[in-house]
Amino acid sequence: MRERQTNELVRRAREFESFVAGAAGRLLHAATLLTAEPADANPRAQRLLTSALSRTYAAWDRLHGEDPYTYARQQLAYRFLMMSWRLRENRGGVLGELSPQERLVLVLRVYEAVAEEQTAALLGVPVERVRTLCFRAMSIVLAGRSQALRLTAAETVRGVERVRP
Repeated sequence: MRERQTNELVRRAREFESFVAGAAGRLLHAATLLTAEPADANPRAQRLLTSALSRTYAAWDRLHGEDPYTYARQQLAYRFLMMSWRLRENRGGVLGELSPQERLVLVLRVYEAVAEEQTAALLGVPVERVRTLCFRAMSIVLAGRSQALRLTAAETVRGVERVRP
């Protein structure tokens, strides 16, 4: 009996190790974008990723039909939302001008290619809110740092033909 348990633990550890080897780089890049830290010095992103991967490992046996990458990405988003109150200051980087919620929506929608409905369900907000946040975040990123433009909700609903500098 003990040998069987040992074999199961070894198998589980190997499966998780191969998952981390394949997914950790992309998840770390997503965490770095979320925390708006430089790619070469990203301690918050590394802590965020470690926390998400530890939760994924704890739930590894319960993920029988699910994609472990999706679960790890969800955990990354949850952990980021819990620590986002500390990330209000501009830390530089491409997404440094954005609020934490705008960063999360932009990373999920553009970098991770998650559908609007799934992003809305993950964040617990309506789909229209996800659209609005994504549109605002894209307008800020495309307008550049010094000319960042935050659109009002009325402008977003009406639609803006061009982003003013």
